[in-house]
Parts: sequence; structure tokens; C-alpha cells
Amino acid sequence: MKLHLGEMVGMAVTYPPDCVVQPMVSQLFHSFFQGGFECSTQRLRAGRRLDVIDATAHDRFAEQDYSRLKEIGMQTARDGFRWHLIEHTPGEYDFRSVLPMLRAARHTGMQIIWDLCHYGWPDFVDVFSPEFPEQFGRYAAACAAVIAQEAVLAQGGPNAVPFVCPINEISFLTWAGGDVGYLNPFAHGRGLELKMQLVRAALRATDALRRVLPNVRIVYAEPLLSSRCHPHRLHEEALAQAEHLGQYQTLDMLSGRLYPELGGYAEALDIVGLNYYPYNQWIFHPFAHEREHVPAGHPLHRPLSDLLGEVHTRYGRPLWLSETGTEGEARPEWLRGVTDEVRRAREQGVPVEGVCLYPILNHAGWDDDRPCPNGLWDGCGPRGERHIYAPLLHELRAQGLEG
Repeated sequence: MKLHLGEMVGMAVTYPPDCVVQPMVSQLFHSFFQGGFECSTQRLRAGRRLDVIDATAHDRFAEQDYSRLKEIGMQTARDGFRWHLIEHTPGEYDFRSVLPMLRAARHTGMQIIWDLCHYGWPDFVDVFSPEFPEQFGRYAAACAAVIAQEAVLAQGGPNAVPFVCPINEISFLTWAGGDVGYLNPFAHGRGLELKMQLVRAALRATDALRRVLPNVRIVYAEPLLSSRCHPHRLHEEALAQAEHLGQYQTLDMLSGRLYPELGGYAEALDIVGLNYYPYNQWIFHPFAHEREHVPAGHPLHRPLSDLLGEVHTRYGRPLWLSETGTEGEARPEWLRGVTDEVRRAREQGVPVEGVCLYPILNHAGWDDDRPCPNGLWDGCGPRGERHIYAPLLHELRAQGLEG
């Protein structure tokens, strides 16, 4: 069931009493439930560069998109700078692609968590070069200066405390681009080398952001996974455990626990973002393509609350579900299950500060351009109009979103 947003505003919606829960409040963000605008910009193996912000017309209708979020009660969003559009020539920065989005956030009072690098970079950049970390640090400093300028214009408004994710999903990017050649830089067997480079770059960016924006909050968004041993292959227990613990390698590097020569330090971790989807739990297999995914209800499935507790025990930092969602009619049920587990984790003392629906807009598949019904709103009309997926909004209301 899809309705235009205008049909939803003011509509009387009733829920059974046992379905309505107390809203969760964030100590960090303006709203607990948030919308994430997919902002991937990587090149694919075929050579095509993605630009999902452009493909969804979000850059052209950012103010309308932010206003839609505000109307339903979401005061916080995740969005992105597109490096390949900002730095055409080394050392020269052109922010015309992001200024309308920054100003739309200011006009609407939307709090934004900005990604600086969401899988993609300019074609002239060599991420394996010794110069790359400093190059990314300079870019981050330039981005920080623009964010600072907009914060001044906001006169202490919602963006006065900026939130920035220097590099999204370093772990996935280094596997996809450094080990299996799926996306840029299309390398094989160089995942650890690429991860070290990206960690160096992220640390330079963190330092640059804090120099320019002393009150900035730094987020690192990493996949949250579970790898379990098959009960009939107990000889693989150690391998499964090693794969499970491998998800912490990036955060351990950033915090200086692992490979301290990279320059990591404990304070580099501020807010730990975790990306969690239906396919993030599996049974270990020596060949990744042979993995059996573990859905909820499976004997080897681990409750999300347990995984969140494990991360908090390890790092002791505020947590944030920086991405979560699924496709089709399963969207409301997925949100319900995730929210129930987040609520359980919070009751156990785990500081989960928000849940970001990602993506908030339907978009085309990376490889095949198929329609992906994974958002709260679908495609864009000529004047920026979008249609809402009512069952997901209904579930958000049932989970405490107040709008």
C-alpha cells in the first residue's frame, strides 16, 4: 500500500493498545529514528560510477526531502559529500554539489550526519599511494571549513554540533575493493593493505575535522556481523570465531589496539555506528559463496541485543544503528524486530542512541538497475513529489515515532 505524503498528514491512524510503545529518546541526536540518504559514489567493475544521490534526485530536492522527514517526526538524517564532484583537480575544492544540501539542512533545521567518503573518490586518486592519507586529510579539512561556515550561518542552530563519518564501512570497502575486485580500486589479495591505508586516511581526517570543528562528533559506521560454526563441522570453530572477531579489525586499528604504527588512539573512537541487515549473520564456510545465512528463529541466530552488547563491552562507546532495513513487504516486520532488540539492549544498559532507516528512498540496484523497494519513499516526480510506503510508516508510529 502506497500513499502520497499529503494523504498521510493528518490521517487518523489507530493501533491496538498493546502495539503502542513508549518512544525511545536519544542523548546524542535530535530524533531516535532517522532517515539515511544512500550516497554511494564508487566505480563498479564495469567502469560505471554510481551516484545514488543524483539518481534519486535528492540533491535537487533536498529541502523537500528533509521537510518530509520533519513532517513525520524524524529530526536527524544521514547524508553525504561526493568527493569526486568536489575535487576535480588535486587540491582544488568546489562545493557547489553539496551547498544546496547544507543550506536545505539549515533552512529546515535538519540535523545531518555527513559521510565524507561513501566508497568513492576522484579518478586521479590512488588509494595505495603513500600520499593518500594526507590527501584525504586535506579534503576533510576543506569539508570541515564548509560545515563550519554553515554552522555560523545557522547561528547556533541544529548543525552547531556537527556529526561526521570520515569513511563509511572501511571493512566492507577493503573486502570488496581490496580482496575480491568488486569495486574500486579493483584489487585482489590486498585487503589488509587497503584497510591500513584507509585507517591512516580516516585518522588524518579525524584530526583535521577536530582542528577545524572543535565540537565535532566523529562516527565510524562498520558492519555488525555474526559468524557461527556449523554443528557438524566443529573443526571449524576457531576459524568461525576468527571470522567473527575480524569485524573489529578496523575499529581496533582506529583505536590503536591493533597495528599501533598506523597512529590509532582510543579517542579516535567517538560514536560507533553499526550497519545491520538481514544477511549479516551466517554459518562459517571456508568459501564465502557457500555460506548459509542465519535468519531470526534459526538455532544459531544471535539476538541483535547480544551483538550490540558485545560491541559496547569491547569499546565502551555510544552506539548507533547507522544502517538497517530490508526490501518489499518485509520492511515493517524487520523494523519491528530490530527495534524490539534495540529496546532490549537499552534496558540492559547498552547505550544505543538511534536507528537510521537506510536507505530512506528507494533506488536502483548497483549492478542491474533493478528497482529496490527498500525505503520509506519511492521514486521522484518532476516537482520532487514522492510516495510513501504506508505500512512502514505505520510501524514507525507503533514503535514510538512521534510526528
